[in-house]
Amino acid sequence: MQSAQRRAIATGAGALNRGVKKREVWAWAMYDFANSGYTTVVITAVYNAYFVAVIAGNAAWASFAWSAALAVSYAAIMLSGPLLGAYADLHGAKKKLLLLSTIGCVAGTASLAWASPGQVVLAMALIALSNFFFGTGENLIAAFLPELARSRALGKVSGWGWGLGYVGGLLVLAIALAYVDHVQSGGGSAQDFVPGVLFITAVLFALSALPTFLLLKERALPRGEAAGFARDAFRRVADSLAHARQSRDLFRFLVCIVFYQAGIQAVIALAAIYAQQAMGFDTRQTIQLILVVNITAAVGAFGFGYVQDRIGHKRAVGVTLLGWLAMVALAYSAVEPGRFWLAANVAGLCLGASQSAGRAFIAYLSPAAHRAEFFGLWGLAVKLSSILGPMTYGAAAWASGGNHRLAMLFTGVYFLIGLVVLLGVDVRRGRRAALRSKGRALST
Repeated sequence: MQSAQRRAIATGAGALNRGVKKREVWAWAMYDFANSGYTTVVITAVYNAYFVAVIAGNAAWASFAWSAALAVSYAAIMLSGPLLGAYADLHGAKKKLLLLSTIGCVAGTASLAWASPGQVVLAMALIALSNFFFGTGENLIAAFLPELARSRALGKVSGWGWGLGYVGGLLVLAIALAYVDHVQSGGGSAQDFVPGVLFITAVLFALSALPTFLLLKERALPRGEAAGFARDAFRRVADSLAHARQSRDLFRFLVCIVFYQAGIQAVIALAAIYAQQAMGFDTRQTIQLILVVNITAAVGAFGFGYVQDRIGHKRAVGVTLLGWLAMVALAYSAVEPGRFWLAANVAGLCLGASQSAGRAFIAYLSPAAHRAEFFGLWGLAVKLSSILGPMTYGAAAWASGGNHRLAMLFTGVYFLIGLVVLLGVDVRRGRRAALRSKGRALST
């Protein structure tokens, strides 16, 4: 009987909760497909390097300014997240809030085209705004996962979403590369093709997200209005943190996430900057690099989800952190394109695997009655790391006079700390604590 169940999970049958159709899971995963264009083009491959080289004119502080704009947006997400999470749980409004955040990110992405060389403040403001909406939507879509997948298949279903997301990023990059080649063939520069790439990204985001809003169901039921809404929302976060501390393995993994995600977020936010500043890549070469990395990331997310369900969540995360440490060593020592391409593709495999694995692990350790709440804590942890990692890299690059290799090496310490913290997580104990937990009523 157990072997039959395992075969069902392996083939996709039995992976979903009762009443969940495969097309709905596809629609959920399509949001990862849709929003990946933003993070791939704006944060990772094109606009970050454009900001440093063109908007900020390659100033010594340019990487720090880019990191600071992202840090502001992540701080805003951390402050607003408890309010939005409480509102979503009270009113069954995850999907409604997801729609609003999507509109905001699409509009913000297109608006980035307005910033001209030298308009650093405007570009920073638009980056902070668009990334705020992106991060908010990322939290909201993640909260649907436990409603869709059974606990024993969380890794696989999470991997479907991350994997399809990298396919989406790949598509946007391929279209962007064709557009860049077209503009450059006519003698155009980055100032000519970057605005067009931003508009392409915004339109594809909007179109690709349509299946999510047409097919994905909001299963959470409204619980009524709450008096003192803001006070109760932050009290709920305090309660969640207290509860997480009682479930010491969930809390320890949240701490682990803060550290290892700090390294990941630094790589995501500064990959193109490193490629151009440390390795001398141009925009076309950088897009080609990130395009290939998206393929390896998709392989990592799709394939590693199945591996995770077989070897266990803790071991899966540990394997990816060892891979990240290997990537840092390769990137730091790379003096020619071949080794850097190897480092980048190791990063791609680890990126897809670790992002999917972390999301599934949180779902596995979270109490069923308050999954949106605990995914809010996951969001807080990731957003805190998104401040720490890029800011550490930017500060190290600025303090060292633009030594991006040293900044990369310094950032790699976060992966090592994350691995050490992970060793103290007891998966069985954490799962038992989640299953024993009873729903806690929100103060009214």
